[in-house]
Amino acid sequence: MSATVDARLPLSLLEAVRLVDRPEALEEAEYVEELRLKRFGLSDTVYQQIRRYADAVRRGERTAREEVMALARLIGRRADAHRVFESAGSWLAADAVGTVSALRRTLIRVLPGMLARPLALGAVRRLARRYLDGDVQRVGAHVLLAVEQPVTDEGQGTAGHAFYAAAFAELLERLTTSPAVVTRVDAARGARWRADWGRR
Repeated sequence: MSATVDARLPLSLLEAVRLVDRPEALEEAEYVEELRLKRFGLSDTVYQQIRRYADAVRRGERTAREEVMALARLIGRRADAHRVFESAGSWLAADAVGTVSALRRTLIRVLPGMLARPLALGAVRRLARRYLDGDVQRVGAHVLLAVEQPVTDEGQGTAGHAFYAAAFAELLERLTTSPAVVTRVDAARGARWRADWGRR
């Protein structure tokens, strides 16, 4: 287990908080200053942290795991924690797929399945290892994501699991263009998520 994580991970958590806390209606937008006092995602603190993590991403720096786990614990106390973690997982995966070369993404889309699927699986493995500290293996007709120590799993119950489930589903969908249904499976250590791979 690494003592650090890619800076995109905490960035995704704060981007999701900001997205969820953003005013939805025009009427709410009129009271932005008042909302900033009530909604964590609209605070200057979150804005400054987003800038800090975005700068770290640009410089290729990593962030201390303990710092990210503390952020996840804070989010886990929210009533809408599941929604925030799910949004963060999707955001991270979408951003991570953008780091895959355009050539590889094009080949995955245009090659026949028997050639495209190994390329897609290889990309999913690399992205999961780098951004989720996870290991992806193909097991029969399924692919399995294993994360030994999820950063969103300490004290958040099932809400924290939504981060990895959403990230895994988004990676698979964006790299295979097929819908992915991800389920959590029991594990003696860490956490595991499984998705169908047989028809991809």
